Amino acid sequence: MFGDFMGMMGKLKETQEKVKQTKERLNTVLVDEASSDGKLKVTLTANREIKSITIDNTLLEDKEQLEDYLILTLNKAIEKANGVHESELAAVAKEGMPNIPGMDSLFK
Repeated sequence: MFGDFMGMMGKLKETQEKVKQTKERLNTVLVDEASSDGKLKVTLTANREIKSITIDNTLLEDKEQLEDYLILTLNKAIEKANGVHESELAAVAKEGMPNIPGMDSLFK
């Protein structure tokens, strides 16, 4: 019993380290998103840090239009980055979990 507990604690510590490494790696995973007409492009990391924004000159003439483009495109990029972030961390967490019946359904 005590050995099982120590083994689980070791596995937990190992999983915590893998989660930390995954979060660091996600700083290098880039997510690109563009407006439907390609006039605005953004790049984020999977940790949701903005790396670049490219704006077509025609958008600079209309402040409200530019703001709308930024909101829509950034929200789509953040949503996409969240998906990558969550799936990567869920995979690491699932890998580190002890084999408990029914736990598989939590990570689908």
